[in-house]
Amino acid sequence: MSTLRRLIDLPGIADLEFASVMKPAMREPGAQAEFPKLDEVSRANFGLTLDEADAVPLPADWDKIDRRPERDQVEAFEAAGWDVTDKRRPLKILPQFSLQLWLAIRGVAGSLPYQAEADDEARMQSSLAADAAKFRRDR
Repeated sequence: MSTLRRLIDLPGIADLEFASVMKPAMREPGAQAEFPKLDEVSRANFGLTLDEADAVPLPADWDKIDRRPERDQVEAFEAAGWDVTDKRRPLKILPQFSLQLWLAIRGVAGSLPYQAEADDEARMQSSLAADAAKFRRDR
């Protein structure tokens, strides 16, 4: 079983989640005008903002997953390989990124942030360990 990618681990998301606790208005529809960091983080991670995602023509078979209750989305995101929770609760900031993430997961628009394959990571670690051992022997 593969490890779930965590939304909160993407650049800027944890900071926005924390900020949204102090400023609940950040979670509301249309908050991008008052909190431009939402658009910056969205564009950096998914290649499009929420307003741009809203303008994307959806496929005829789109199931409106992005409009379902957050608890339902958590399960659907997990099935798609993503953890959108923090301490087993949906991220408070999730509504600001849900549509962009769904569009990217389903290949409709935007993109998913790069993540190295686990095998590449393991290979790199073993190569680094071998290089370190060789360095110690050669000294």
